[in-house]
Amino acid sequence: MTDNLRITLAPDVLAGKPVISGTRLSVEFIIGLMADGWSEADILANYPGITHDDILACLAYARDTLSIEKVHPSAA
Repeated sequence: MTDNLRITLAPDVLAGKPVISGTRLSVEFIIGLMADGWSEADILANYPGITHDDILACLAYARDTLSIEKVHPSAA
């Protein structure tokens, strides 16, 4: 998994969910906004404390997390 200083996990922030460093905005929240159709420009306009690189870090974190997930199809 890529080490990214823009994403942090701390037990005392959002119950340890991965967040953008220095914020309480979780990776899950940012990915959710994008899944709901928000553009990067929409996110940056509504959350001025984050940057383009923060959004890329969220996407990279999601990619890296999914890349190590194992899926075992059930026998039919």
